[in-house]
Amino acid sequence: MATTADKVSGSQSVRLTLWILLTVYIFNFIDRQIVNILAEPIARDLDLSDTQIGLMTGLAFALFYTVLGIPIARFADRPSTNRPRLIAVALALWSAMTALCGLAQNFWQLLLARIGVGVGEAGCTPPAHSLISDIVPPERRSSALAFYSLGIPVGTLLGMIIGGTLADYVGWREAFVIVGLPGVALAMVVWFVLKDPRRADAAAVLRGQSQPAALPLGQAVAEVMKSRAFVLLLFAGSAASFLAYGKTTWTTIFFQRTHDLSPGQVGLWFGLLGGLGGMLGTWLGGYLADKFGAKNRRHVLTAPAIGMALAVPLAIAAYHAPSWPLALALLFLPTVFNSFYYGPTYSAAQGLVPLRARAIAAATMLFFQNLIGLGLGPLFFGMLSDWLQPTFGADSVRYVLYGAAVLGLVPAFFFWRCGLRLNEELDRKG
Repeated sequence: MATTADKVSGSQSVRLTLWILLTVYIFNFIDRQIVNILAEPIARDLDLSDTQIGLMTGLAFALFYTVLGIPIARFADRPSTNRPRLIAVALALWSAMTALCGLAQNFWQLLLARIGVGVGEAGCTPPAHSLISDIVPPERRSSALAFYSLGIPVGTLLGMIIGGTLADYVGWREAFVIVGLPGVALAMVVWFVLKDPRRADAAAVLRGQSQPAALPLGQAVAEVMKSRAFVLLLFAGSAASFLAYGKTTWTTIFFQRTHDLSPGQVGLWFGLLGGLGGMLGTWLGGYLADKFGAKNRRHVLTAPAIGMALAVPLAIAAYHAPSWPLALALLFLPTVFNSFYYGPTYSAAQGLVPLRARAIAAATMLFFQNLIGLGLGPLFFGMLSDWLQPTFGADSVRYVLYGAAVLGLVPAFFFWRCGLRLNEELDRKG
């Protein structure tokens, strides 16, 4: 009997699938992260506090993104679901809502539009991870998921540069509209070009070979959560995400407040550095996981553990630097090191669960990463900045970022602990 990967290779190129999914994920992060570079001009125009900035950039998006992620993943795990078309609908929705952000006249209207972006983006990554894991063999899974994860740094880079440039020249409202609308056109490409390999299994059904039924939701979640390694991975990924989202939002504001750069300047320089460093780190993390994980499974997560620990002193030095060019230069290596975890984390998560619970595994990981990370990271750092402002003034953001750098030791510890269990648990579900 032909494998799913064999079926895919006969009907469409795996490489084409990965490139289209990468493009979708780039659009995902452009629309998600553009609000960070636009936050300061939005705050001035709508008279927002730092706490409101954190709520708008984080929790409003993440709450609906995470709550809807589990049922959407459950739907994606059903054998009858066409995952590419699910992704296409989600892409069209979040792109339209991004454009609507530009029409907001007050904080609450903008908050509702950001919630709409979160609703749409909930339908992207769980089915995409499930699809990739079906068409790529386990020994190449870290690299394939790391390739897909390149959408994070590339999308962030483009969101920073495009958003900052548009903010300087045409305004933040127009920036949302210009960035949002092209995603609707891309959704049409996804709908008509990508195929779901599970559709090929219909022939097997006609030959009398039954498909496995989708696991009930409760059973699927129980299967995912009974893995101790997966639980440790949740702690590690959630802590890493909390710091990543919080630092991204407030580092952009840090360069504007502390070093007096415009949104366009921050978007260009910080976006370029963060994007290139993130791309290098994401690719290198997947490469190292496949290379050393093939010899010893525990080393799938060794690079993320070591990288996050090494990033701590370098990040502190960057935030303490007296000039913005030096600060940017010093941030490059921490950005690379902190990006090692994307591919290895999701590869390990996919290998620790049954085949029929892969989308649920991705959604569970995203639930905790985004609710804790995207939802609480920017908000917590914003509240902390408001609390420190009476003492440190505009420099309050610098001290918030010092603390964020030190907290990088937390995910490093959990990645190390999880790695110790991978030889016992990884891919034991088949």
